Amino acid sequence: MESVCENTTTADFKQSNFANFLPNVRSGGWSDIGSRQYMEDTHVCIADLAKSVGYPTVDTEVVSFYGVFDGHGGKDAAHFVRDNLPRVIVEDADFPLELEKVVSRSFVQIDNQFADKCSHHRALSSGTTALTAMIFGRSLLVANAGDCRAVLSRCGIAMEMSTDHRPCSLSEKLRVESLGAYVDDGYLNGLLGVTRALGDWHLEGMKEADRPGAGPLSAEPEVKMTTLTKDDEFLIIGSDGIWDVYSNQNAVDFARRRLQEHNDVKLCCKEIVEEAIRRGATDNLTAVLVSFHLVAPPQIRVNRPGRVARSISADGLNSLRVLLGSQ
Repeated sequence: MESVCENTTTADFKQSNFANFLPNVRSGGWSDIGSRQYMEDTHVCIADLAKSVGYPTVDTEVVSFYGVFDGHGGKDAAHFVRDNLPRVIVEDADFPLELEKVVSRSFVQIDNQFADKCSHHRALSSGTTALTAMIFGRSLLVANAGDCRAVLSRCGIAMEMSTDHRPCSLSEKLRVESLGAYVDDGYLNGLLGVTRALGDWHLEGMKEADRPGAGPLSAEPEVKMTTLTKDDEFLIIGSDGIWDVYSNQNAVDFARRRLQEHNDVKLCCKEIVEEAIRRGATDNLTAVLVSFHLVAPPQIRVNRPGRVARSISADGLNSLRVLLGSQ
């Protein structure tokens, strides 16, 4: 099983958009093996996190949970994290009051649990990147370790909700070098294309079992929280194969057009993945879309001061100007 799903730039906006807004959450996901020999991506969509692991919903506020896990060296780490991270989060004593701390601790804890499992089953040695999104009330919390990515559509504008953890990132390069590691041709210690991941305990010099967090390959996620308003339309979570062929804004534009056509979030994910394949993507591909409204995104008319509203391209307009100027 490659997924577990329950069918369920800065933008200016008015302060009134905060008041009385409660997202109507819908979600869907889609994965494809692409041209790879093995499928190592997996994802999860959970409408009620506490209920899904056998706990009663805390207070009256439901916490929903979404994740994309992009495995490497096998699928075991990705599936282990997908199946066990939700339970670890809910069982934390500070859930759901201090979710930022809970999620960060849970990433590290599940990484250590996988290390223990690997010590007994060496065949399970593998790794995975992980990106999760949690929605509770009007709050959206994104946690990322690796190069999956989350992008929020706010009035049709792409808002990046995560940072790719790759050796080419200056901050990540400085971090790993300060821990005695090196970057060789874009790879951490010449081995990995990411600087944060869960698993990979079999790789020498990456992690230290007796000192969690001491090695250059970190399981600690970067966490970002935002308050949702009525201007926030949907969140796209994709494995890195998606972002190899889509820019953030291109993905938002593509999803908005498809939702305006049929307003089916799962079908939209399927179309994002299929379009990525048409564009030449070669990796495993996973897309999860979380919509915050029951209706499709509205049509947006872009008014650019000083520019003429037009239906022809900019190149066409320039050609027309040249033609008129020569007469």
